[in-house]
Amino acid sequence: MKRLDYISWDEYFMGVALLSAKRSKDPGTQVGCCIVNDENKIIGIGYNGVPRVINDDLLPWDRTGAYLDTKYPYVVHAEANAILNSTKDLKGATIYVSLFPCNECTKLLIQSGIKEIVYMQDFHHDDDNVVASRKLLELAGIKTRQMKEIEVTLK
Repeated sequence: MKRLDYISWDEYFMGVALLSAKRSKDPGTQVGCCIVNDENKIIGIGYNGVPRVINDDLLPWDRTGAYLDTKYPYVVHAEANAILNSTKDLKGATIYVSLFPCNECTKLLIQSGIKEIVYMQDFHHDDDNVVASRKLLELAGIKTRQMKEIEVTLK
């Protein structure tokens, strides 16, 4: 008889997103994502970090202070990195992301043809950029759904 305690596709792909987030060097927020086609094949993975050719020791990681002295103008978000790292056309794909996307990433996801966003956390639900994200996603007809916390153990 086959094993019955295996993880679901959702748990698997969100697990890949969470594992990808562990590559982020951001001390405050680690976000990862995994893009999957309709055949359950991974076609893109990303995490938040500075552009790849730049030494990340030369840029700030602060969250507060003058804008140019914070991480915000320099970090590429996980969703953008996953799109840029993708190996196939993203039309009709699903993205698994550990944090609900901001409005800038949402515009990229819409333009890429993503059909569904599965996310875990929504810490910034009431921030203007996330409110804008929800409006854009609704207007574009993109499905969103939240997964609850998952626990994946490596044996």
